Amino acid sequence: VPSPPGRRARLSAAVTSRLSSAAREELRRRLLGLIEGHRVVIFSKSYCPHSTRVKELFSSLGVECNILELDQVDDGVSVQEVLSELTNQRTVPNIFVNKVHVGGCDRTFQAHQSGLLQKLLQDDPAYDYDLIVIGGGSGGLSCAQEAAVLGRKVLVLDFVVPSPQGTSWGLGGTCVNVGCIPKKLMHQAALLGQALTDSRKFGWEYSQQVKHNWGTMTEAIQNHIGSLNWGYRLSLREKTVAYINSYGEFVEHHKIKVQQLEKGSPGKLKVVAKSTEGPETIEGVYNTVLLAIGRDSCTKKMGLEKIGVKINEKSGKIPVNDVEQTNVPYVYAVGDVLEGKPELTPIAVQAGKLLARRLFGGRLEKCDYVNVPTVVFTPLEYGCCGYSEERAVEVYQKENLEVYHTLFWPLEWTVACRDNNTCYAKIICNKLDDDRVIGFHVLGPNAGEIIQGFAAAMKCGLTKQLLDDTIGIHPTCAEVFTTLQVTKASGLDITQKGC
Repeated sequence: VPSPPGRRARLSAAVTSRLSSAAREELRRRLLGLIEGHRVVIFSKSYCPHSTRVKELFSSLGVECNILELDQVDDGVSVQEVLSELTNQRTVPNIFVNKVHVGGCDRTFQAHQSGLLQKLLQDDPAYDYDLIVIGGGSGGLSCAQEAAVLGRKVLVLDFVVPSPQGTSWGLGGTCVNVGCIPKKLMHQAALLGQALTDSRKFGWEYSQQVKHNWGTMTEAIQNHIGSLNWGYRLSLREKTVAYINSYGEFVEHHKIKVQQLEKGSPGKLKVVAKSTEGPETIEGVYNTVLLAIGRDSCTKKMGLEKIGVKINEKSGKIPVNDVEQTNVPYVYAVGDVLEGKPELTPIAVQAGKLLARRLFGGRLEKCDYVNVPTVVFTPLEYGCCGYSEERAVEVYQKENLEVYHTLFWPLEWTVACRDNNTCYAKIICNKLDDDRVIGFHVLGPNAGEIIQGFAAAMKCGLTKQLLDDTIGIHPTCAEVFTTLQVTKASGLDITQKGC
């Protein structure tokens, strides 16, 4: 609840001119000391009816509270300003119970009704850790290590059920073990095969038949993955993060049970496969499926229902707010398990790091889930950043957008006689914002390397004019973005006629 207009105006003007960075840091330390030194802290305003309701609730529970009335202290506005940086909450009452940020009036009463408040009010919480991370993937490891750097006691729990063949994972999650890393290395193997075919057109002569040895490739890739698994364990040890190779399950609020699962053969699966090139259908019963689309969110056996965390019952994904907080205040989620967010390693790393900084470092930065560069490592790579054309139309309306696009022919493909109209470049511009680029797309060789650089430019506010003013590197694929002229609305031909 805001202060009375007159008083707020006077104090805000004074704070703006007085509060230096050193003073702000000192005030932050003071507030953290107050929160850590008392069982219940209520940041309040004496005239606020919501604050009064909260005080009456704790009084009815017989709980002594440390109350700071922000309208009755000289630096009240400064306190509220720094407090909002710590909690992402700009209103009062702002309540902490045993160092846990409960929230405002409504959240406190919800916690009381669910029983969470009573758990938090236990005389001796005896927490073993400041932070427990369930899942040693990209996001979890990033959050755990950042929290440890910030001086917190952290535990990581990670366990993946072995396959029927006894194959198990090390630390690193999907990305390291069965995702980004092996995918890119196998992609490189495929590109080398294509390069062998192209090489004859460039004068390379060889008579012997060239064959691929799958075993040699997989052994080399697994050796690399093993070194990464070990590196993660070493990094956790160096940062004094505890690690247990076990499954984590909530048994009640703030209590997690650690049930290494037993190895076992799974049930048999009936597989029905239909050919994409004819009417043929294949059926069979198997206990292992090697090729699958998508992954399950392993959230339904973690005891989340015991503490009231909401999940999407169909997908198992977890809804969160814009600071990765679930509906239970002290439980957060990052990475692929989030509902409606990209399943990408770098964004999980960024989100985990920023979450730890907000929780334990007094920082404010939130993860940007829109301007996310990504690439699909198919034989012909596809990369993008920002909005798809369809999503941009939904957000900005079609009449406010200008789409520039073209097909292009990589120079490397000309001598090899590969298709001259396979690669594609497109940008989506917001006409109402100086033709700012809000979507960037490329289908062609090395799309990932191209997108990474332009993604930084988009974060800086890249416009069509800035692209036009940029000198291209000739001859490269990326230079096509400095010469885009044809709009999609014009309907003009975009086929490549020559180099």
